[in-house]
Amino acid sequence: MEQLEFLISFFTEHKFLFTLVVIAIFMLIRRLLIKLIWGDSNFLSEEQRKWISRTKNGSFTMLLLVMFLVWRSEINEFALSLTAIAVAVVVASKEIILCFTGSIQRASSRSFQIGEWIEVGSLCGEVIEHNLMATKIQEIDLHHGTYNYTGKTVTFPNSLFFTTPVKNLNFMKRYVYHEFNITVKETANLYPLVPSLLARIDDHCEDFYEVATRYNHVIERHAGVDLPGADPHIHVTSTEMGDPQVHVRLFCPTERATELEQLIREDFMTMYCERVLKQPPVTIAEDLLSDTDSSALHC
Repeated sequence: MEQLEFLISFFTEHKFLFTLVVIAIFMLIRRLLIKLIWGDSNFLSEEQRKWISRTKNGSFTMLLLVMFLVWRSEINEFALSLTAIAVAVVVASKEIILCFTGSIQRASSRSFQIGEWIEVGSLCGEVIEHNLMATKIQEIDLHHGTYNYTGKTVTFPNSLFFTTPVKNLNFMKRYVYHEFNITVKETANLYPLVPSLLARIDDHCEDFYEVATRYNHVIERHAGVDLPGADPHIHVTSTEMGDPQVHVRLFCPTERATELEQLIREDFMTMYCERVLKQPPVTIAEDLLSDTDSSALHC
């Protein structure tokens, strides 16, 4: 009992040392909890990321509360001394205040959660962590239409939520409206190719069409708007230079968007060579064979 009273009086007189001990204990407990949540998994699931984020935010909040209780008297004295320089402090801590309020705005509006895809300005990615000051995302190559992870982790302050619109792209994790253009140089009537190209697209999309239709209806009910639908769409336009251009829009699984685009481009170029240019399509194997024969002739 006497030893406990001695420790209490010692730490009361040496608050800085007590603060270091408390911080070390909180860091140790947080690390153990995160290690327990992580387990033996090589890749974190969305649920694990959520619990890790809750553990970090909860431990940080508890640490702030304990620090406030320990240094309450000093904080009161310090607050009184700040009366004369309150304006300067507000100006100096403007970004910090914006980050805190941005976090509150995000939580109150429920604009996104961990594991969802978001777009903030030119940044696109999957949310892997957020706290009172910043949000961390795993960057996704959305603007080039590949929807693959770039391997880059982006951390930006929560103050961006007040100056930049936040787009929730969570539905794009499974299915996406993928659009691309095919441009040709020769002036030709491309409309006769549209029915055949649509038939080829239907063949490519046959295995997931029903699921895509149901998922499209789910998004419509959730968003409360009339979406374009799951059927592929083609329309012919022209570029600023007057070159004919075919615009294709698909509603397809996100991970297959690039593959389907390449197949459709191949189908179009095959039909274009056969019907418009009146040339048989040259395969890669024939190109390699011709190069080999050419080399043999030179030898």
